[in-house]
Amino acid sequence: AMNRVQLLGRVGQDPIMRQVDGKNPVTIFSLATNEMWRTGDSDATQGGEIWHPTLLFLCNLGDISQKTTWHRISVFRPGLRDVTYQYVKKGARIYVEGKLDYGEYTDKNNVRRQATTIIADNVIFLSDGVREKV
Repeated sequence: AMNRVQLLGRVGQDPIMRQVDGKNPVTIFSLATNEMWRTGDSDATQGGEIWHPTLLFLCNLGDISQKTTWHRISVFRPGLRDVTYQYVKKGARIYVEGKLDYGEYTDKNNVRRQATTIIADNVIFLSDGVREKV
């Protein structure tokens, strides 16, 4: 069996660090990924070169549709957790590798809810022309 996720996107807000019920601290942030496709195409193109605005202009692809998906990223690994908390900033372009985790929690109205989280074990900073592996 395999549970592996790879995401390339932009950070939605500065990370927060939480510690719940005496457990190990966790750094949490959101990551937006975009799918773009030409209207009428059945296959969406994720990531890759096609979404680059200059290429869209040069290739004259016509009407473009876009879908943004938000992912909750949690970092538990001590070294990575601390560096991510310190250096990841809103708007940064990053690459995340990890695994999917499905959990349940009870909200403030005592309603049980489900949450999908990416547990990151690798983060690569890509913003501002810098490629820095953590």
